[in-house]
Amino acid sequence: MQERDFKPYGYVGALTLGGGGLGQVWGKTTREEAIATVNLALEKGINHIDVAPMYGNGEAESVIGEVFKGKKLEEVKITTKCRLGTLPDEEVYEHLNASLTRSLDRLNMERVDLFLLHTQLREDNFQLLTLNEHREKVTTSLSCYFNAAIPAFERLKTEGKIGSWGIGGLGQNKAVISAINHEIPPEAIQCVINPLNSAGAIGYVDKNYDPNSILAESQKLNIPILGIRAVQAGALTSQMDREPHESGRDIKDFEDYERAEPFRGLAEEWRISPSVLAHRYALSADKVSSVILGVKNRLELSECLQAEEHGKLTKKQILKIEEALSN
Repeated sequence: MQERDFKPYGYVGALTLGGGGLGQVWGKTTREEAIATVNLALEKGINHIDVAPMYGNGEAESVIGEVFKGKKLEEVKITTKCRLGTLPDEEVYEHLNASLTRSLDRLNMERVDLFLLHTQLREDNFQLLTLNEHREKVTTSLSCYFNAAIPAFERLKTEGKIGSWGIGGLGQNKAVISAINHEIPPEAIQCVINPLNSAGAIGYVDKNYDPNSILAESQKLNIPILGIRAVQAGALTSQMDREPHESGRDIKDFEDYERAEPFRGLAEEWRISPSVLAHRYALSADKVSSVILGVKNRLELSECLQAEEHGKLTKKQILKIEEALSN
């Protein structure tokens, strides 16, 4: 697998195995299949795994802990995350440290290489597009982030519990841009990268959220980038393999699936699966170190491996994709 520059580690494989599928966020699988998927990823040269406590209430972390139990990590790097919300400054370190301690216990590890803020960012007085009544729980204010979260991340580094830290790149567009431009910038960022320019259901904070602008700002300032949402929660695949949640919280993902019909038509014309084409699109973005996969089984992983093997798209192909979706 191609290796790309990624400052926190020096280098990283072009594909990262994400924990959403392993934790059954993207449909049902089994612990055995999840473990087999991790082992196949390692066999094929994937050397970075991205998990989080919220992926199956710790299931994804537990899968990784079982795979590596009694083994040395050697060249494999591990990322996990923490949902912080907005807390009093004096409580932030303890919250992050407690979450990390639980994650390390599930992972059977003493440290992780990268620790990411998993709540979305907002300016202090910003009103959320939806879920505003839960604003303090589901988003982190910039004052909390600047005054308490960054010092807490730095303390965890000093204590040897994490190698680097970063942010998820989601939330109020203006707030994320401010975080990127802060005097202490994140050491890594996850950026939504797909031809729909959509975060789908997780874009619930800001109606003006623009993934491309976050990506462009990160590229301009050389913030190390990990791509997410390459297939936009299934919208850029041949068929959604889950039913809409009864709460309607993921309706945007299904609306994006309808919007992506011209993309599927183009994939058919080029005799390539939509999933492979979407991952090649994300892998073609400038200065993207690795694209995080949301696969839940070996079949889905194999399709993503095909995308990496086929390489980047040409500028002409990228333009044709974007034109097809702009009509």
